[in-house]
Amino acid sequence: MNYVTGTFKRIQGIFRDRRLSLLGLVTILAIFWACYPQMDGSYSSAQQLGSGQWMIEFRAGEEKVQVTMCYDRKEESGWHSSTNGFSIDPAKFTGLSREQVMSSGSHVQFQLPREAGTFNFEGWFKEGNGSGHFTFTPNSGFAAELNRQGFGSPTDEQLLSLAMNDMGFAVINELKTQGYERPTLDQLVKMGNHGVRLEYLQGLKSFGYQVKTIDYLIRMRDHGVSLKFIGDMSGLGYKNLEPDGLIRVRDHGVTPDFIKEMTAAGYSQSSLDEWVMLRDHGVNSRYLRELDALGYVRLPLDQLRQMRDHGVNPKFIQELKQLGYDKVSVEQLIRLRDHGVSGAYIQKMKERGYTNLTLDEYIQLRNHGTRE
Repeated sequence: MNYVTGTFKRIQGIFRDRRLSLLGLVTILAIFWACYPQMDGSYSSAQQLGSGQWMIEFRAGEEKVQVTMCYDRKEESGWHSSTNGFSIDPAKFTGLSREQVMSSGSHVQFQLPREAGTFNFEGWFKEGNGSGHFTFTPNSGFAAELNRQGFGSPTDEQLLSLAMNDMGFAVINELKTQGYERPTLDQLVKMGNHGVRLEYLQGLKSFGYQVKTIDYLIRMRDHGVSLKFIGDMSGLGYKNLEPDGLIRVRDHGVTPDFIKEMTAAGYSQSSLDEWVMLRDHGVNSRYLRELDALGYVRLPLDQLRQMRDHGVNPKFIQELKQLGYDKVSVEQLIRLRDHGVSGAYIQKMKERGYTNLTLDEYIQLRNHGTRE
């Protein structure tokens, strides 16, 4: 589901009741418009830094709530729209009660305090869903302490990014404790924007990873190396991998689910290099199931790779089977494919009178220039 579709469905969920308040509807439509991706993302009029729209969803059975914040940020090329979504413990909000959240319609004012500054929310809640506007107040004390510790004086834009991603001294101290290089202010902002936050740092440590460099942390996060991915891989016995190794297997689509599907199909645990090779050559659980249905059960991994490399797919095998050539050996299937002898070719030759030939004889015909 794309972002716009998802936002529209959330709007539908919030306003299923026909008795809508005009204020609530206008607010939601404002959020939808603000969060809708622009073609160039720029604006011609001056914008106010640190203000925007918010949407919050309290979902049944979940301890945390889902927050979406849309705001304008200033870059060298002008003002651009940004959207930040995250989950959070509702206890971190101040001034927001459950009664307000679950009411049939209530105006709300509440805050989300963070080290870099405070977000001030105003808007509307109805039956667990809310929306409205927010403003951001930078924390001058936090900025002064950053400067005192040698990070320099952050801009309001940097403070907004740090607050939006909950980046503060807890992250700085965690990096120091784990022996990472000291980040620059720009690196600290970049870490937050790319999802390298306190939970991620502590999670890596709990798995025994010593990545050491900020750039590797950001690269891992950008390539989808999440804590869940690391934990699931560790549970399968793949522990203490190098950062490059984690990035490589993730980029090649070797996921815990892929490994589980292969082992469930009867293949023993292999090295990650072997799994990467199979994945790169297009061997997956669907391919195995289709081969199984045709009688090719639990073939050696090398044969699977060779079949894939030579274009021996289930459709090719099925066409031969329909012509009466069943249980053809893997070696013969590869030879047929390499010599251009397909089911369509054999059918055409039969129509020309070349009937009751062996597969080797059809290969000879093809090699001697007898075309379709």
